[in-house]
Amino acid sequence: MLKKLIFTALCSVILISCNTNKKLVKADLLVFNANAYTVNTSFSKATAFVVTDGKFLEVGNVEELRDKYEFNEEMDAKGKTVLPGFIDAHAHFYRMGLQQQKVDLTGTRSFNEVVARIVEFQKERNVDYITGRGWDQNDWENKEFPTKDTLDKLFPETPISVGRIDGHALLVNQAALDKAGITANTPASGGMIEKKNGKLTGIIIDNPMSLIENSQDEPSLEEQSEALLEAQKISFSYGLTTVVDAGVDRSTIELMDSLQKEGSLKIRLYTMISNTPQNLDYYLDKVPYKTERLNVRSVKFYGDGALGSRGAALKAAYSDKANHYGALLSPVADFAKTAERVAASKFQLNTHAIGDSANAVVLKTYTELLKDDTDRRWRVEHAQVIDSADFKYFNKNIIPSVQPTHATSDMYWAEDRLGAKRIKGAYAYKKLLDQAGIVALGTDFPVEEVSPFYTFHSAVARQDLQDYPQGGYMKEQALSREETLKGMTIWAAYSNFEENEKGSIEQGKFADFIILDKDIMKVPETEISGIKVLQTYVNGEKVY
Repeated sequence: MLKKLIFTALCSVILISCNTNKKLVKADLLVFNANAYTVNTSFSKATAFVVTDGKFLEVGNVEELRDKYEFNEEMDAKGKTVLPGFIDAHAHFYRMGLQQQKVDLTGTRSFNEVVARIVEFQKERNVDYITGRGWDQNDWENKEFPTKDTLDKLFPETPISVGRIDGHALLVNQAALDKAGITANTPASGGMIEKKNGKLTGIIIDNPMSLIENSQDEPSLEEQSEALLEAQKISFSYGLTTVVDAGVDRSTIELMDSLQKEGSLKIRLYTMISNTPQNLDYYLDKVPYKTERLNVRSVKFYGDGALGSRGAALKAAYSDKANHYGALLSPVADFAKTAERVAASKFQLNTHAIGDSANAVVLKTYTELLKDDTDRRWRVEHAQVIDSADFKYFNKNIIPSVQPTHATSDMYWAEDRLGAKRIKGAYAYKKLLDQAGIVALGTDFPVEEVSPFYTFHSAVARQDLQDYPQGGYMKEQALSREETLKGMTIWAAYSNFEENEKGSIEQGKFADFIILDKDIMKVPETEISGIKVLQTYVNGEKVY
């Protein structure tokens, strides 16, 4: 018996000695005591993971990981919810940064408030040309477009150009019209220069807006850089680690690249090249440009305008404006020619389509061009109003890229535009998911707010921030929480050809993750929009 006890003791000593002397693998960071949703294939949860060299090394439990690795740093997540970094599948990153330098008109409840903000802005800034964005006449008691008369009286010599919230309409004063050389006789194609009784009102919609924009001075390089860094700061505060910038020019893309290489711009960006002859001529004969933080491999085409400004192209007339159908921004032949050119390249095509007519043109063109090419992942940006006969075209190669807050922003007036029958095919995110098997979710900021928690709440609850309407707007089109989280992470990554490097907490992927103050998968729906980001990590580096 004594011999047996001695033998057992010796074995224990040997095992302890072996375990003590076992060489541990060095790693940068251990995160433990986490409530982590990995968003892997099985949507499993984890309590700990290891990060080294900017990537997830292993996911598991803390005891097993400590037994294998030696860490430079450990972080106790204290039971907080950890998610893969959010990916905004459709936003205007650079434009949002520039907006911080302009008059902010979002949330204005009347035209008088618009004027008051412009006056206050000019008192503070005293700029030579006043620009801004964010007004929405649908939020005012008088829902008609404003006119330039008041601005002409207050600012007879200072040009003013302020954009509607959707970016598809401008209100300008006479000084801005004069600077751009616009008169009552100026032709307008793919949009409108509004006139009443033969006189300009100051409202310009879609394509003719370029006349105003081309008459403005370009921001300085310093202002452009400041805009990108300010957009990054705001994005990180909301847990966005990758943003898709939906339509930028070569010069902006190259500035992004230079700031990333110097280390000041750390956020990951997937850029859509604006559809201009110069941009297409430069990029389409090349292979896509890819670094760990910048991916340039898609073209942005504008199919039509926006529903709020009645620029969306509809198959039948607007229910609230007789004989008005909206407009395609380019002839169908021009779109087909561009699509064929992109199809012959290595690039993806992502087309803005709001109205059912625009969506039909885009979907049928995509289907014809991609019939023998099954992994191009061309996207329909917004996919907002779809005829019941056209849902069939969506799949994992023709992907709906939608913004859930559009539904809860537009729900107050959308049926007025579309009518009771046509509205059933609008903002139909669940139906799109069931058909395509995937939806990429974004915000469209600064058209909407930056917060991905507003996106999540709108997708799941189909309510505004005041929890209206009771029971949700067209609640049958709501997404589950799991579907929503996938749309903001792994599915968004897939739509960017990046699912193997981001979008989930898995071995070998970039260590982009966020820590929240509440469990977004379990809190009551009414609390989702108020969730806060405690920390944001990109490449294992704390950036917020």
